[in-house]
Amino acid sequence: MSYAAASAWRRSLRGALLRGSPWRAGPSRQASTASAASSGAAAAAPNKVPPPPRKGRLLTGAMIGLTIAGGAYVSTTDEATLCGWIFRSTELVNPLFALLDAEFAHRLAVTAAAHGFVPKEKRPDPPVLGLEVWGRNFTNPIGLAAGFDKNAEAVEGLLGLGFGFVEVGSVTPQPQEGNPKPRIFRLKEHGAVINRCGFNSEGIVVVAKRLGAQHGKRKMEETSSYASSNSNVKQGGKAGPGILGVNLGKNKTSEDAAADYVQGVHSLSQYADYLVINISSPNTPGLRALQGRKQLRELVKKVHDARDEMQWAEDGPPPLLVKIAPDLSKEDLEDIAAVALSSKLDGLIISNTTIARPPPAETHPLAQEAGGLSGKPLFDSSTRVLKEMYILTGGTIPLIGCGGVTSGEDAYKKIRSGATLVQLYTALAYGGPALIPRIKAELAECLERDGFKSVQQAVGADCKPKKA
Repeated sequence: MSYAAASAWRRSLRGALLRGSPWRAGPSRQASTASAASSGAAAAAPNKVPPPPRKGRLLTGAMIGLTIAGGAYVSTTDEATLCGWIFRSTELVNPLFALLDAEFAHRLAVTAAAHGFVPKEKRPDPPVLGLEVWGRNFTNPIGLAAGFDKNAEAVEGLLGLGFGFVEVGSVTPQPQEGNPKPRIFRLKEHGAVINRCGFNSEGIVVVAKRLGAQHGKRKMEETSSYASSNSNVKQGGKAGPGILGVNLGKNKTSEDAAADYVQGVHSLSQYADYLVINISSPNTPGLRALQGRKQLRELVKKVHDARDEMQWAEDGPPPLLVKIAPDLSKEDLEDIAAVALSSKLDGLIISNTTIARPPPAETHPLAQEAGGLSGKPLFDSSTRVLKEMYILTGGTIPLIGCGGVTSGEDAYKKIRSGATLVQLYTALAYGGPALIPRIKAELAECLERDGFKSVQQAVGADCKPKKA
């Protein structure tokens, strides 16, 4: 805000506050007073308006002073400081969501993000957090996992929070309600959630229309500097400055899982910076059986073929990833790693929610509710699976670490265990928007503390033989 604009704003605000006050002589009052004086030679002098009480004058003066001071502060504060204040202020509002029904609170949060009623990050990310994956630049490795914005309603608002990437879905071919309510349960004491939503989705047609509109808007807003760039690494993604992932699911009643995923590829892949085959939700009967070696190989081949037969521009088709469960044996992980390498998968997400009840969640009164558990108690098991998969694949496939991330230190541990990128969800539900800049700042501190100049240098650091 310029000095002139700030001065005008303060004058107009002062006028608005004084308007109607008995001791403010407006133009009409001045005119009537002058008329009365000229025609009242023989009349008595006009009555004077009594001054306001001393307390009123002090209170009004203090209000005006505070308001003008506040306006002056806002007008002179740098954008970074103001942005930080706005993010921190959400900590006052977020506890109110805990008073609401869990699913209603989630619905309210999505609506707020869809309509821009969330903070917008305007501060640049620390350079140490930037990295290149799949030929695109990520300003930071922290992403929002699938499940929050199932129907791609709030992509722009969520990317604006400062995530390096956002994943929408899971999206099913046909609309479906999912499982009966209630189906989301908070284990607040443990920073965990149990859900059995069951792929509630508005369906591919609705999501495709939304993503198509966003894609068109993005194309119109591309800057000339981007258009003239000679870099082979794409700046931003198809939804804006951040990267957009689309998570595909199958309908509960579908008898041909591969056909459902192929339909998702045909309808949504042109809007995605990467695609995810979700075969690990515990809330769709039979879905996890697709993680077997034979079933997974056949499924990946059909989805790969469907993607590759489409017409693509110079940047080519979106990378294809598979999201797996944390409840897998060593043999299961070996099978998945073998398929990932032989099928040339572009990445794996590790992991989805767990059907186990890791301590201390197993003692919670709601622990016996059916569904997948996410949040803090999932961190250790999902990170262990992540590390094993990094070793099995020899670090040749980008891995996204997901499960129980609540801090920058957690994200750093995921990265050192083999994750190139990191996702969170449950922590956002409890911590709100203020969590995002805090995690990024903490992660940057961790990297710099241990002498890493980039995220990529730290990937898999705990999986590599230590130097003598």
